[in-house]
Amino acid sequence: MMAVPKVELHCHLEGAAGPALIRQLAERNNITLPETLFTADDRFAWADFPGFLSTYDDASQAIRTAQDYRDVTYAYLADCAIEGAVYVEVMSSPDHAAAAGLSYEAHLEGIVQGIDDAERDHGVVGRLIVTCVRHFGPTQAMQVADQVCGSPHPYVVGFGMGGNELVHTFKDFQPAFDRVHTAGLPCTVHAGEWAGAASVNEALDTLPVQRIGHGVRAVEDKHVLERLARESVHLEVCPTSNVMTGIYPDYDAHPFNVLRDAGISVSLNSDDPPYFATTIGKEYEIAGSRLGLEDLDLVQISEDALAAAFVDEQNRSILLERIRRN
Repeated sequence: MMAVPKVELHCHLEGAAGPALIRQLAERNNITLPETLFTADDRFAWADFPGFLSTYDDASQAIRTAQDYRDVTYAYLADCAIEGAVYVEVMSSPDHAAAAGLSYEAHLEGIVQGIDDAERDHGVVGRLIVTCVRHFGPTQAMQVADQVCGSPHPYVVGFGMGGNELVHTFKDFQPAFDRVHTAGLPCTVHAGEWAGAASVNEALDTLPVQRIGHGVRAVEDKHVLERLARESVHLEVCPTSNVMTGIYPDYDAHPFNVLRDAGISVSLNSDDPPYFATTIGKEYEIAGSRLGLEDLDLVQISEDALAAAFVDEQNRSILLERIRRN
């Protein structure tokens, strides 16, 4: 699987920093982390989805400076490159940076430096999707949208929203998404993960999105499946995340192949890799060993992901050639 060129569209930057790096950053910033943050075998400690969100927020507090964001970005992209990734979109949350006292501009500066350094050293192309956080509310989402539009950067290629799907409605966030969409940025949003198939429909009806983060529960309604295929909506699928958070009991129950067989464009993604003991390389490996896909299938998934990526057309062409050359 290492030989298959990989493309990732769905990884939360703050959730890409593992325990060792979080400890290092906490020490650098003189922060005392909660004793309950890690397990005895040095993993992030959480038992359910609300617990995961809480652990994620606690760990993210260690990422406080532009240099921290540079180091997290660089470390993640370097790891992806070693596993054969040619293009990676990371999602970053200015709300988490702000909670640590960092301005939007400073957090962006650090991420950009990490992207540049990783491409220089490892040849991987990285880009950024700025996200608001659903459970932080629509007012905060609009502030993030204003920041994105007020400080445009060529590496900021999209806007999205993560967080707890069970609070607020998509309608609440329509002004924020419309603000960014009007400024010319494409959008994606988490739906169909914890909320059911209806949430995918609601997202498509309400927000100007070209992609859906997760979207797996669309399988619960054939009409939603048909709509996704008909409207060429790409799903950023995260199999291990879905198994680890208990949406599906195991990989055999995961609907990745059902979605693909329905004619829907899908990609493989790690979501929050150290929290779920995965990597982008492992996701491709699992797709082969547990989901029954051949290398040619995986190359096609990479091509489909690149077609759905928010990258500029010049880089898309160059990257597509890299995928096909392998």
